[in-house]
Parts: sequence; structure tokens; C-alpha cells
Amino acid sequence: MNKSIKLLTVCLTALLFTFTAIAQDKAKKIDQLLSKYNEYGQFNGSALVSENGKVIFKKGYGSANMEWNIQNQPDTKFRLGSISKQFTAFLLVKLAEDGKLKLDVPISTYLPDYPKANGDKITIHHLLTHTSGIPNYTSAPNFFKEKSRNPYSPEEFVKTFSSLPLEFTPGEKFNYSNSGYFLLGYIIEKVSGKTYEQYLQETILTPLKMVNTGYDHSDVILKNRAAGYEKQGKKIVNSAYLDMSLPYAAGSLYSTVEDLYLWDQALYTTKLLSPKSMESLFKPYISTGGNDSYGYGWFLEEAPNGEKAKLKIIEHGGGINGFNTIISRVPADKNLVVLLNNTGGTILSEMNESIRAILYYQPFNEPKKSLAVELLNVYTEEGAVAGTALYNKLKKDPTYGIKEADINRVGYVLLQSGKKKEAIEAFKINVENFPKSGNVYDSLGEAYLADGNKNLAIANYTKSVELDPKNEAGKKVLAEISK
Repeated sequence: MNKSIKLLTVCLTALLFTFTAIAQDKAKKIDQLLSKYNEYGQFNGSALVSENGKVIFKKGYGSANMEWNIQNQPDTKFRLGSISKQFTAFLLVKLAEDGKLKLDVPISTYLPDYPKANGDKITIHHLLTHTSGIPNYTSAPNFFKEKSRNPYSPEEFVKTFSSLPLEFTPGEKFNYSNSGYFLLGYIIEKVSGKTYEQYLQETILTPLKMVNTGYDHSDVILKNRAAGYEKQGKKIVNSAYLDMSLPYAAGSLYSTVEDLYLWDQALYTTKLLSPKSMESLFKPYISTGGNDSYGYGWFLEEAPNGEKAKLKIIEHGGGINGFNTIISRVPADKNLVVLLNNTGGTILSEMNESIRAILYYQPFNEPKKSLAVELLNVYTEEGAVAGTALYNKLKKDPTYGIKEADINRVGYVLLQSGKKKEAIEAFKINVENFPKSGNVYDSLGEAYLADGNKNLAIANYTKSVELDPKNEAGKKVLAEISK
């Protein structure tokens, strides 16, 4: 071997060693971050991070099954919730590429029994981009109480919302709707002649060898499936039963962090779709607010990266009884973060942003204990005065964090359990800490209305709409109670 070759070999070896050391350092920091979130009761699940297309970290935290103390692992299966939508969107684009349907024609073309008054106005494109105006069935009053445990065929369930008035003219604006993606699954079945589950398996899962992904069925014995739990303050309970025929094409899939890495990698190829069709998935079709937009089954955003740089992020979250999930991609660098959690809603977006900061050598906030968890226990067991007194004490403690979504969740748990005065106090905490958020005033207005205080309800709904002119639900309630 001559000197030049020897020198090149030494340089390459040193470079490889450096890259490996850097990846190991980042993995260590990610582990420390997620371990702290786990210690504080804010993450119980599995995580995977890849950089430049290579997995640098994967690990499970907490329990997949708390009764048997079985630990979460990278191959633990979690329900995905709305991450399922990106698979449904992919299937529609595939059918369009194969010439079996068109995305810009009325849905009545493929669903002749759908009420024509709406079916002739709405296109598949509208459904894919949440711009159809169809009311979101999971937001319907008493959905979880009256319907969520009952099995439905796709045809039967479509009839429960197909004749409802549209909330706006199709294409006019973005309004997230599970109903639209449920309809997309039904269209897939009508056009392909196969069940949604069969077409998904044949088109995506089998070709990509995603053997740990599929349509979840409660009655099937599924190896390594995580149980779903919900947190009630410091207490953890089994999540409520949900018949999986209802999330359907909007949210019924399960997967692992490892399989979602395979999915991520396939999206950089033309193995299943042409470049033009693949590109159509990630176009910013409609603004969702600020600099964010929506493609086909994906949220698109620009995130800051240092003083000047911007990162283009493609991601989606999911939430379903007992589970909370996120998949976040930076295509320019082939970076990926997947977090799957089985203790209900938690702050995965915050964790995702911190992990991204680690990947790009940016500063991030250290995890903090949840003030909301402490407050819920005291408000529930000791009442409004004791809960507010605890808040005034702990808000000065730097080890605790106050997060809008967490406090809002506390307020609604209290409201739904009949503790109206306590709910009002919780929502007032959010108003104090997040005075520029229209959502906190909306929630407080709802609590005052439930407690019979119409004047304060009007005042808070008015403030909410003033801060958030897009709050159509708030405008509707305000109009009704102001008569």
C-alpha cells in the first residue's frame, strides 16, 4: 500500500470515528432528555431518532403494560391515531396515479349514494386538505359517550354525518376534520374493490416489509401491543374502550418506531410512487395559521434554526384513547424524530423540538415538572381555594412548568366531573399566564356558561374572538348566548 492510500485510509478512519462520536454524544443527550421527561411522568413510550438517514437512537421508556410491568421497547406496537392519515393520503394519490380516480372531481362521482347537495360540491382534494367543510364527527356532542363504543360499517357511519350542513363553502378554509379522512377510506374501498385494510396492506405495508404495522382490532391477539392508559393528575387509569371501526382511515393504525423509520426512508424513494405523485403529498395547499400549512396528510412548517436559518419540517401528530404520537421529518437533512406514548395526551411537540435542537446544536429548555398534575389532584380532592393557594405557591418554584395545554386539560377534566368552580379557577390560571391566547378565554367562557354566569361567559368569548378571529365555534356560542 503506497503512502497516499495509507494517508487516505487514516483520514477516512478518523472521519468515521468523529462522526460516530458526534452521533453517540447526541444520542446520550437525547436519552438524558427523555429520561427526565419519563421521571417527571410526561413520557411513557418509545422513541427513534435518525440523522442523515441513519438511526442514531432508539429506546423504550416506562411500561407497555403496567399490570405486568412489561417495559416499552423499540418494537412495541402503539396505536397511531392521526398519523394514520398520511397512509390514507398516500393510498388516494396512488389510486390517482394508477388512473383509478381523480382528486379534483366531486366525491359523488365515486359515492353515488352520498347526498348530492354536498357531494357535488366536495372533491377528494378538499377531503385530503381538511377544506371540505364537513363537521368533524369526533367533535360532535356526546360522540364519545354515545357512539364511540359501538361498531359500524363504513357505509353505516358515513350516514351519521353525510347529511349535516357544511360548516363553510368547500375550499374556503382549513378546519381539521376526521370525517373527511373517514370518507377517504370509504372511497378507497369503493374504487379499489377491497377493504381499506387490504388495500393498505398490499400497497404499502407488504412492499415496505412493515411487518409490525397494521389496522388495529381490539379482538385480535397482537404480540408486543402496548396497553393504553390515561393520566388523571398523579393517577393512571386504563383508557376508555374505543371501537376501532370508528377511527378507521382517520386513525386506526398501529405501528412501531422502527417501522415508521422504514416508512420515512421509503418516502425518499420512488419505489411506490412517481416523483410527481410523491411531490404532491408535500405541497402547501392551505394555510393552517402563521407560516404553517397542510399538504396531503401532513402538516408543513418552517422552524427556526439559529439566527437566520429556517428548517422545513414535515410532520403530524396523533391522539387516540390512551395514546399520543408524533412523527417529524426534516427532508433536507434526512432527519427523523418518532415519539410514541401510551399514557394519553402529553407534550410530545415540546420533546420533539428539544430533540431537533440537539441534532442542530441549538439551545433548548430543560424539562420541568408539571404544575398541572399537582393542581388537578388538589382541585379534585380539596376544592377551589386549596387548589389556587397551591398554584400561588408553586408558580414561584423554577422546577415547575406552566403549559397552556396542560392547564386547559385540567380545566376540562374538572368541568366534565361537575367541579365547575374549580374548573373556572384552573382556566383563570391560563388567562393569567397566556393572556394573548384566544383559546384560554374561550375555555374560561365555556366554564362560566356551564356555571350559569352568562355575563362573564359573554365577556370571555368576546375576548377570545377578538384575539382569534378564526374561532368560529366561539362566534357561534357568543351569538347564541348574546340573543
